[in-house]
Amino acid sequence: MRVGVGSGNPVKRRAVEQALGTASDPDSEADRTDGDTAVLDGLAGDPSTVAVDAVPVPSGVSEQPTGHAETIAGAENRAAAVLDSEPDAYDLGVGIEGGVARFDGADGFFLVMWAVASDGSQVGRGAGPSLELPTDIAARIASGEELGPVMDDLLDTEGVARRGGAAGALTNGRVDRADALAAAVAGAFGPFVSDLY
Repeated sequence: MRVGVGSGNPVKRRAVEQALGTASDPDSEADRTDGDTAVLDGLAGDPSTVAVDAVPVPSGVSEQPTGHAETIAGAENRAAAVLDSEPDAYDLGVGIEGGVARFDGADGFFLVMWAVASDGSQVGRGAGPSLELPTDIAARIASGEELGPVMDDLLDTEGVARRGGAAGALTNGRVDRADALAAAVAGAFGPFVSDLY
């Protein structure tokens, strides 16, 4: 089985590996197939051989997706672009997109995470946890800045999005970005692993 993740970000690839139960040591590029394969057993293909590839593709949405619709569209575009990148090469394309959005009944902006899994005919969608953005960060996003660079600026670092992400920084490490994204991906696998769909 070959799964393509529509991003070159190693955190997103790791999230898919975690959702599949194939995650190896975080610093290793090797795939592991000797663990729990319950999710894999429900997917098409051979669960004894799983390859998860990073496939950098465009999201087709703005650099800072705003709103659930744009964030979901980015994830859908990434999943479709993976399948289109090498026809018949991937059993599943997975797109993961982070954005900022509002919720009815709550003030302010929230960090949101959406994932989409597709085999070309069936599509599944799932969301990860949402975190309220501090007022000063939300104001910068509303004025047109992107969350990643804003977090880099506030933390005086570079590449937060490729490590713990805003979720990790905003929770002092209590929400691990890969774990949060893996929850979204696991939700997106629902139609592929459950007879309820």
